[in-house]
Amino acid sequence: MTYCVGMRLNRGLVFMSDTRTNAGIDNVSVHKKLFRWDVPRERVLTVMTAGNLATTQTVINLIEEQAQSGDGSLSILNAPSMFRVARLIGKILRDTIHEIGPEGNKESSAFRASIVVGGQIRGEPPRMFMIYPEGNFVESGPDTPYFQLGDAKYGKPILARAYRPDLSFEHAIKLLIVSFDSTIKSNLSVGLPLDLSVYEAESLVPGPTRRFAESDPYYRTISKGWGQAIQLAFDALPDFSFEDS
Repeated sequence: MTYCVGMRLNRGLVFMSDTRTNAGIDNVSVHKKLFRWDVPRERVLTVMTAGNLATTQTVINLIEEQAQSGDGSLSILNAPSMFRVARLIGKILRDTIHEIGPEGNKESSAFRASIVVGGQIRGEPPRMFMIYPEGNFVESGPDTPYFQLGDAKYGKPILARAYRPDLSFEHAIKLLIVSFDSTIKSNLSVGLPLDLSVYEAESLVPGPTRRFAESDPYYRTISKGWGQAIQLAFDALPDFSFEDS
């Protein structure tokens, strides 16, 4: 399992992913799930992956091979729009699932994966897409300002209550860490370290990146503080009374 979030803000895009992969409780490892490409002053693209590790690693390698081929064929580094980037990645994902499935042309749930891709290409605003295993996709908008991959249920309540499009990057990152901390405490298949990538709208240059390990002082402060804040809020609520009922 995994947990990734891509978030749209007025200021730009924020991406965060965990790094845990597991094939059982005694076979846990760390693998990167967040990747970034750029052409200076022309485009910046970020991809996050979730699902079967063999599938996602194959997809990322195929994206990279196309981008570096130099033969003039369509790739994420020369596609004319983010829509075309999403179509290209969707096709790579669908074809990969079909090829590595047990019967070649038959999709198997064991090889499924999903992808979030976001960024900006000069001449259009920042855009973000959720790509499904079938290769189709949806775009984020005012009603869907963030996408979640993997085990979304534990981290969604805080996003649903506290997200605002006018959040600063700093507040958005705090919100994401709370969302991830809630997920990590509820699901052993999601774990640290966390990878962060930020893109500021109209800059067309890569923004800051960060990896939060378990020993990270800021992560520890937010994790401890959020737990204490929940306890204080709970204690402040009125107790139930049988007499009132």
